[in-house]
Amino acid sequence: MYKKEKSIQIKSSASALYNNLSILPITDKNLTYFAVIHGSMVNMVSASTDGLNFSHRQLQSKEGGMVHGTSLIMQASWCVLPFRVLLVLTSQKGIQMYESDGSIMVYWHALDTPEAQTAEAVFARGIAATRSQYICVGTSTGSILVFNIPPKGTNITVSEVLEEHRDPITDIACDCSGEKECISDLVTADDSGVLCIWKSGEDFKLIHKISAYGGTCSSVKMWSGIITAGYGSGQIQVYDAVTGAVHVEVNAHTRWVCTLDIASESGKLLSGAEDSFVRIWRLYRNPETNTIEVEHDHTECVTDIQICGAKFCDPEGNAFAVTGYDLSEIIRYIQV
Repeated sequence: MYKKEKSIQIKSSASALYNNLSILPITDKNLTYFAVIHGSMVNMVSASTDGLNFSHRQLQSKEGGMVHGTSLIMQASWCVLPFRVLLVLTSQKGIQMYESDGSIMVYWHALDTPEAQTAEAVFARGIAATRSQYICVGTSTGSILVFNIPPKGTNITVSEVLEEHRDPITDIACDCSGEKECISDLVTADDSGVLCIWKSGEDFKLIHKISAYGGTCSSVKMWSGIITAGYGSGQIQVYDAVTGAVHVEVNAHTRWVCTLDIASESGKLLSGAEDSFVRIWRLYRNPETNTIEVEHDHTECVTDIQICGAKFCDPEGNAFAVTGYDLSEIIRYIQV
């Protein structure tokens, strides 16, 4: 069971975007960072673990050092690398990387924009850090840019461009379980519902390409060789990352699944949807049959709120937070 805690107020409301909440626990300082997008701005909150002290910062979209209020931010996510943590923003014009507290921009990458006016929008969306030195970012053309991140400094380079998708990227996830040896450790999703499973490294290798499943895949997560994918149909599909086979189909929600998250140490799966419900599931692999199984654990109704972000606040999944469209607060829940 989870109970509602005191909410965190933010300076401006959450935009109606997939995965519109990012959380970074700073355990050694007893702090948690939260990031929520509103238009061309990111609301950042640093909160003490006891929930008594808060510090606010608003990060404006900066394109090549200039402030452009018309460039909408599509996603904000903290990328935890073995030697460094960066806050990555994607927008209609490019990709920005900041130090973890948002104080210093360390890198800016402009997107290629067509010379002639076209009906297709240009943007970047989908952010994930691998377990080595790479950060992957998706684009509206279906390309995935692989950035090589140095241990410090600003000498960030594009080391590879992955070109398997034909539709705009919606989300990217790396296996968060921390297992050292795995055949595949990265999954990418697009607007048509296609999933690509990769092995990251100096040369990224495509392991499987899973055909479109009846609609947009808005959110993906990966844990211990298990891939979960949330769709506009309200369903969650659970795949084996090694074989690419679907093991479970969950009729999880009655409306669009906007966000998924997995607690890295427990395997709890969190799903949030436009139907105002947040549900928690347990993922595990049956050792006798080697099949993946899903068990429902908890449901929370966030009344009259169109959920657009939900994340666990800790690796065990003992607490989680939720954002909703046009809501100027982050709602928190803790296990009892």
